[in-house]
Amino acid sequence: MAGLGSDPWWKKTLYLTGGALLAAAAYLLHELLVISLGKTQNNLKYVGWKIHLEMATLSEFTGNRVLHHGTWISCCVDLTLIYGYISRVESKGDRKQQEIDSKDAIILHQFARPNNGVPSLSPFCLKMETYLRMADLPYQNYFGGKLSAQGKMPWIEYNHEKVSGTEFIIDFLEEKLGVNLNKNLGPHERAISRAVTKMVEEHFYWTLAYCQWVDNLNETRKMLSLSGGGPFSNLLRWVVCHITKGIVKREMHGHGIGRFSEEEIYMLMEKDMRSLAGLLGDKKYIMGPKLSTLDATVFGHLAQAMWTLPGTRPERLIKGELINLAMYCERIRRKFWPEWHHDDDNTIYESEESCEGSKTHTPLLDFSSYSRTETFEDEGAENSFSRTPDTDFTGHSLFDSDVDLDDYTDHEQCK
Repeated sequence: MAGLGSDPWWKKTLYLTGGALLAAAAYLLHELLVISLGKTQNNLKYVGWKIHLEMATLSEFTGNRVLHHGTWISCCVDLTLIYGYISRVESKGDRKQQEIDSKDAIILHQFARPNNGVPSLSPFCLKMETYLRMADLPYQNYFGGKLSAQGKMPWIEYNHEKVSGTEFIIDFLEEKLGVNLNKNLGPHERAISRAVTKMVEEHFYWTLAYCQWVDNLNETRKMLSLSGGGPFSNLLRWVVCHITKGIVKREMHGHGIGRFSEEEIYMLMEKDMRSLAGLLGDKKYIMGPKLSTLDATVFGHLAQAMWTLPGTRPERLIKGELINLAMYCERIRRKFWPEWHHDDDNTIYESEESCEGSKTHTPLLDFSSYSRTETFEDEGAENSFSRTPDTDFTGHSLFDSDVDLDDYTDHEQCK
C-alpha cells in the first residue's frame, strides 16, 4: 500500500478492494464466456492478457500510484473487447472459412476501414492494397484485426501459405504469380528505389506516426473505426488510441527518433518530404513515366499526410509548397481507387458545381474480388479534353505529368 503515496488508509483500502472486485468480476465473466464459447477460448484469453500486459507496461512509465486506475481501465477494456469479439465471431466465422478455403485467392488481412472515407490509417496496409491494384492482382479483404504470427499487419494468405511484411509479401507474389512492377528499372534505378523505400519506411514513417498517434491523436480518434464495440465503442476507441500512443512513443524512443523534440521531429519530416518532392519533380511517377513498386510505398505514406492529418504541418506542406506531391497522390488515387472520394480535399480537380454536389463521401466498397482491368478503360482511348473527374480545369489528364503547376496554383488561389 506504500505505492499509493500519502492517501489516507481508508482510500488505500478502497482502491485495493475496488480493484480486486473489478478484476474478479472481469475474470469470472471471462471464464463464463470461455465455457459458453469453447471455440473462442484462445482468442478471449489472448485479449485479456494482452490488455493487462499493456497496462502493466504503461504503469512503469506513470508510477505505481496509477495501478488502481490501470486495473479499472483494463477490466473495462476486457469487457468491451470480449463483447465485441462475441458479437462478431459467429457472423464472420463461416464467411472467413469460405474465403480462406478459396483456391488461388489472395486474402489480404488488414485493419478495419476508417470512418472518414480513407482506405486505411496504416501506411503499410494502404501500400499493400495499392500494390495489388497496381499489379492488377484480384484479392479479397479480410478486416478481422488478427495480426500475423510475427505480430505484423498487413499479411496475406495464398493457398494456405501465410506471408507477412510488405517486402516479403511482394517478393512472394513476384515469385508465385510472376508479377513485377520494377521490370523497367535498371540496376542503378533499382538501387535508388530501395534506398528511397528505406528512407520512407524506416524514417519518414516514424515522423508520420508521431503526428498521427501523438500530436494529432484527437483527430485520429475520430477517424478510428472499431467494429463490435457496441455501447462501449467510444470508451474502447479512447483506450485503444491512448494505448497506441504509449506504444508509438516507446518504439520511437527505441528507434532513436523519439529522443528528439517535437520541432526536431517535424524538421526531419519536412526534409524527407522535400527529398521526395525533389525526386519526383515533374515526372508522372517517382522513377519515371511508368509505375514501380516504390510508387505504392510512397503513396501509402504520403496519403496519410494528404487525407488523415487535417490541419497539421505535413498536410499544409503537401497541399501548399510541395504541390507536386499532392498532384502525385491525386493521380494515383483517381487511377487505382475509383471508389475513394474525400470531402475536404482542397486539391480536387473538379468544378465548384460538382464539388457542391458531393459533400458526403461514399463508404469504400469492400471488393470481394477486385480487378483493375474490369474497372478502367484503356488510357489510350481518352483523347477528349472534356471535363471529367479525371481532368483538371485546363482539360489535362490527371494521369499525365504535364499539368501546369503555376496554372493550378493560380486557379486554387482564385477559388
